[in-house]
Amino acid sequence: MGIVPLWGLQLALAIALSFVFKLNKALVIIAANISIPPMIPFILFLSYYTGRIWMGAHAQTLRFSTDINLQEMQQNFLQYVLGATTLAVVAGVIFGLVTYAALKLFKRSRS
Repeated sequence: MGIVPLWGLQLALAIALSFVFKLNKALVIIAANISIPPMIPFILFLSYYTGRIWMGAHAQTLRFSTDINLQEMQQNFLQYVLGATTLAVVAGVIFGLVTYAALKLFKRSRS
């Protein structure tokens, strides 16, 4: 939930979903805090880059400039939202599977 493009609501949604799916609330809070300031540039770049998959021929290239205007942000918003949602789902599945495998391995080694 820390990657989903719902800035400001990520933690609240993560906690609500932890009740729905009966997850460990403390672990959900820790995992949802991936969007800390040092990680934000990487998340934004990967989200935007992932959005190119969905945009096809209409994909915009990322341009680093100081003269960004509102129209340019509006044109790139859909690509970012689609990419961020895709990245969030993929990251959730991958890290969920890795965590599940690690817990199974840890439980097996304890018994």
